[in-house]
This record gives sequence, C-alpha cells and structure tokens, in this order.
Amino acid sequence: MSDSAENLEFIESPCIGICRLDATGVCVGCFRTRDEIAGWLAYPADRRREIIEELPGRAESRFDP
Repeated sequence: MSDSAENLEFIESPCIGICRLDATGVCVGCFRTRDEIAGWLAYPADRRREIIEELPGRAESRFDP
C-alpha cells in the first residue's frame, strides 16, 4: 500500500526557488548551507525550525557593507 500525498507530513522549507550556491556553499536564495539543504528532509521539525530562525541573520550579514 502506498502513501497518498494527503497522508504525508508537511515539511516547511525556506526554499524560494533560487537554488544557487555561492563560493562558501551557502544558497543565495534561502541562505541554507549545502549540508542543510541535503539533510533537510531527514531533519526533525525542531532542527528545521532552528535553521529557519537563523536565516534572517545570515541574509543580513550577506548584505551589510
């Protein structure tokens, strides 16, 4: 028996569809690291929330002069 889409857990993602890593291995769209992107589906919800909470600071540090 296969799972239907309605039975799957919703996993929030900060992805905005601009999937390109900079020279440091951080996505220029969502500011997650290469490892965070690769492990996203395996992370428990609390770890995903921790990462999402860190992203605004990462974005800000990229754009500060």
